[in-house]
Formats: sequence, C-alpha cells, structure tokens
Amino acid sequence: MITETIEKIPFISLIGPPNSGKTTLFNYLSGKNFKTVNYPGATVEYSVSKMLKKFNFEAYLLDSPGVISMIPESLDEKVSIDAIYNHPKFGIPDLVIITVDSSQLSRHLLLVQQLKKAKFRILIALTMTDMLNKRGLDVDINELENLLECNVVKIDGRTGKGVENLLKVAELNIQKIQIEGVEKPLYLEKSFNNSGLIDLFKEIEKIESKVIISLPNQKNIDLATANKRLVVLNDPATGIRNNNLDATTLKIDKILLHKVWGLVVFFFIMAGIFTSIFWLASPIMKLIGDLFGLAADKAFLLIGNNWIGDFVANGIITGTGSVLVFVPQILILFLILGLLEDTGYLARGAMLIDKPLSKIGLNGRSFVPMLSGFACAIPAMLAARTIPNRRERLLTIFIIPLMSCSARLPVYALLIGFLFPGDKSWVAGIVLAAIYVFSTASSITIAGLLNRFRSKLFSGNENSSFILELPAYRKPKFSVVANNAYHSARLYFRKAGPIILGFSMVLWFLTYFPNSNPKINTNGLNQGQIIQLQKADRLTSSYAADLGRGIQPLMKPLGLDWRVGVSLISAFTAREVFVSSLALIFKVTDSEASLQSSILDAMRKAKIEGTNKKLFTTSTIFGLIIFFVFALQCLSTIAVSKKETGSWKIPMLQLFVYTSMAYIFAFITVNGLRFLGVP
Repeated sequence: MITETIEKIPFISLIGPPNSGKTTLFNYLSGKNFKTVNYPGATVEYSVSKMLKKFNFEAYLLDSPGVISMIPESLDEKVSIDAIYNHPKFGIPDLVIITVDSSQLSRHLLLVQQLKKAKFRILIALTMTDMLNKRGLDVDINELENLLECNVVKIDGRTGKGVENLLKVAELNIQKIQIEGVEKPLYLEKSFNNSGLIDLFKEIEKIESKVIISLPNQKNIDLATANKRLVVLNDPATGIRNNNLDATTLKIDKILLHKVWGLVVFFFIMAGIFTSIFWLASPIMKLIGDLFGLAADKAFLLIGNNWIGDFVANGIITGTGSVLVFVPQILILFLILGLLEDTGYLARGAMLIDKPLSKIGLNGRSFVPMLSGFACAIPAMLAARTIPNRRERLLTIFIIPLMSCSARLPVYALLIGFLFPGDKSWVAGIVLAAIYVFSTASSITIAGLLNRFRSKLFSGNENSSFILELPAYRKPKFSVVANNAYHSARLYFRKAGPIILGFSMVLWFLTYFPNSNPKINTNGLNQGQIIQLQKADRLTSSYAADLGRGIQPLMKPLGLDWRVGVSLISAFTAREVFVSSLALIFKVTDSEASLQSSILDAMRKAKIEGTNKKLFTTSTIFGLIIFFVFALQCLSTIAVSKKETGSWKIPMLQLFVYTSMAYIFAFITVNGLRFLGVP
C-alpha cells in the first residue's frame, strides 16, 4: 500500500548504459556506496534510496541495471525496464535522469531517443567529459539541448562537479511536472527495434556531427576526424575493439590483453590473491581462534561439566567459532576482487576468457556469473539472468556449483593447513590457487561435454555474440570497495549463520545423547583427562555414531571412518559446517592453542576406529579436497537453481552428477596416491 508521504515525494529514475556513470551518480546522491562495476550484468536487481539531506531536495531515487535499449533482451534488462515504466511501489517516475557518456554519443543517444518516443520526461546527465577533453573535443550543450528538446547538464559523479546544477534543473522539471501532470509512458514494440533502428541511428549521427566540437586551442575538425579520436579500432596488440580508452589504458592493454602474456599476468594475479588470503589472514585467524577457545573453556568453568555447559561450549561457542575464524580470509577475498573490479581489470578478464568459452558453447557474458561463483553460487546464478540466450544461461547455471565458492574456503584452509603448516603459507597459497584453477577447468570441461552432446536440458536458440565495452583504467575508490567487501561478507554470514548455528546445535545433540554417564576409572587422572574420557565414551555410543556407522561401508574405500562421514553429511546444509562438525565430533575445546590449530592437532592424532591406523593422511586429505571441489553440498544453491531454471530437472541432475563425481574422483585420488606410495 502506497502511503500519502510517498505520493508527495518526487520519484526519479536513473537509467543509462553500462559504464556510463549511472551507479556512481546514484552513490553520490544517496550516500549508499553501492557496487560500481566495469562490466555489464553484475547487478540484476534495482535499488531505491532517498536523496541525501544535504542537497535540500527530497526525492526517491531508483538505480537499476544498465541497459542499452528500451527493448529488453535479457532478464536483468527486463527488470530495469519494468521498474522504469511502473515501479511496483512508487509507480511511474516523475523524471528520468539518463547518464550519457559524452565520448560515446553515437551509441548512448539511442536510449535517449527511445525514452523520448516512449513519452518520458527526461533530463540528460552528460558524463566522462574529462576523457573527451583529453582528445581536444567537447560537446556543445546548448546545441544538444535544442536538438533533443530536453535539458542537458555536464557532471562528474565521482567528484560531484556539476551535480548541484543537475539537481536544480531536476527540481525545475519536477515543479513543471507537478503542474502539468505525469504522462503515462508508451511501451515500445519489438518491431520498433528492427524497422526503426536504422533511421534512429541516422538521426543520432546527424546530432553528433552538430554537437561534437573542438576545444578553443584545437583546429576545427569534422565528424570523421572526431570519430578517429573517439574510437580506436582493432588495436594491433590485442585485436580487440577499444572504445573510450586513453593512451595510458591502450599501452597497459597491449600487455594485459595479449593472447599469451595477458593470460600469464591473469594467472599470477589470481595466485597472488590466494597467497594473500593465507598470509594476511593468518595472525587475525589465530587471534579469533584463541578468543573462541578461551570462551569455550570459560563456559565449562562457569556453568560446570554438565549438559548445559557442554551445550554452550561445544554446541554454540565452538560450533560458531570454527566458522567465524575464517572471516578474515573471506573479507580479504572480497576486498581484493573488489579492487580489481573497480580498476577495470576484471572487464579484461571477461575478454580474455571469451575465446576459450566460445569453444564450449558459452561466451564472455558467462564470465561474470562464473566469477561471482567464487564468492557464492546463489548470487552467481542470479547474475546468469544477464545472458539472453536460454541455452547458454542454463548451461552457465549448471556449471556454477563447480566454482570454488567462499563457503569452501574454510574447508580448503583447514585441509591445506593439515598438509602445510603455518611456516609454509606461500606453498599453501599456491595449492589454493591451483584448486581454484582446477575447479574452473573442471567446470569448463563439463560445459564442453554437455554442449557437444547438445543435451535436451540445454536446448535453445543459437549461440549469441558477445560485445563488451572496455572502460579506461581508473584509480579505485577504497572506501567504496571496503564498504562493498564488508556488506558482501555480512550478507553471506546473515544467510549462512543461522543455518550453521542451528545445525551445530543439532549435531551437538546427536553427539551428546543418549547420555550413558559412563563409569571411568579415575585413578591417576586429573579433571581434564576425566572429562575427555567421558566425552570420548559418550561419542562412541551417541546417535551420531549410529548414523555414521550406517554409512561406514561408503567411507571405508576412501580411507575414512564414520566420523568424517557424519561431517560430510552435515556439510550438505552449508559446506563450511564441515569444519564445525569436525570440531564437535573430535570435542575440540583446547584453549591453549588457536581453534584451528586445535582441530588440526586432533586430526593428526585421530585413528581409524578399531585400528591403530591414522585417520587423516596425505592421501585422504587430498581425497577430501577433491570431494569438496565437485560435491554440490548446499541446499540453498539447489533451491535457487530450481527457481532460476523453472523446474527440478537441472538441480536434481546437478545434485546426482556432482555428488557421484565427487565420490568417484575422491576414491581414485586416495587409492591412486596410495598405489604410488603416498601414505
């Protein structure tokens, strides 16, 4: 229900092509610091905020995904267009502010002309004029206003230059609209995009020829000369069309977009990221682990050695702490990727990977969802809405669970930490990078096989083309990147936290009951040793032990026992629960070392039940790593996959195929290493 207050406040919609400065302007006006990325399709939902009070102009602002036309071709463009025509809460916008890159008039004015034909009240925010000026060119604002019959204001959304003037003009337009009323916009027919497009571009070409002018210290030039300065075609070093790129950017791209050196640099950047995840996060992780270990120990002292004390120490504190200890690594991952994103480098990554993806029936548009999959598969599947081709969209969704998401990071960190102690963090970083490369290669291989056999599940229209505007390299705004990293990590833990904590409590119940109160010979034992013996005896007769022994035949070929099986089952609710499950099953409450170190120490001492053989060895640890690379252990991902594909066919196929592959490849890894003499 729309309240009276909302109806009195003007509603302004911001719209513009990707990389035109739209979200930057929204951030400046709203103070929200939403994510600004340099490739299309990273945002698939719109955002609404009030204007900051300092502008003395009360209005609601809508920011939506970038679009190049009012005729939607993909799902995210449809979200954006529908919100402009009639927002579900605010209705028709009183004013539409269009961000137009001044150095890309020939393409960006298409959206302006379409909005005019749809009868929207529009105001143009002309951006990137500084880059145009570097080429000795400028835009005649007065002439552009006369030709388009609407107001045009030059702005710089990063510094705020010209924004106050933009708001003054917007306020005047709003006042005029309040007198005349808002006209209902017209939906453009699909046929308009076909029959009227050529005529529209001819009209835009005439406008551009009249408004592009040379600066006073430059000679008069015609449109043909201007276009040579505005567009660099087929750069000889890269073979890629570069629009709106300055000389410095082109020099850098000769290396970063090189068909050989570009891939080498990309690999080393990724390796550096994952090495940093271990190196930078290690001291913070130790501090967090120490705090949770101390808290668990204090809980026993304060509450006592009873079921309540055990529940608080092992069910809540240890279960939660064994996951939160990896917060630094996840934050560092988001932060570094955000910095690469804000500089414009990740757009180059999409171009680099477009050619190999085209060999398997995908294109560079799949790079965005696949990259998002390194953070979480859920937003990655939502990002696949930007792919207009149905077959490519479904195929991308199918392989996204193979990308090593941040939920796997705690598991990898623990398992790699077992193989390589803290003094070999650089080796651990290389191994982690190799895991990410392997998961990406696996997803590409599976996509290639599915594309080759043309499964009916992935039927659709023919392969689509991939056109991407490469932005100039820019200095990242660290405050925005840090804010985005914080909110991304916070959103992740808000989603996963309740599940992890709830399942930790369930798992504690399964490992604690039925409480048989075993009688133990306490002669010569201190209180701590007595408690540990009671826990061990209780665990062997618990409900979890009964469940684990039921799947013991499946775990034995992997060189593991029922305790690891219970942890693998628990990880289906959320992969990172595997760590807290091990902590609970092995009753890790040692406060003398960090929590992670205590878990690793318990793993090194663990024996296969009923034998004197070590439970965790080099071969079984590598087997577990391979298992987690392939296994689809996330119920939330399955639910989102069903929603995005429209049926249970693909998510059920994902669950069956990836779980089977995980078990088979883990079996081959463990037994293959043992055959080669690796314990």
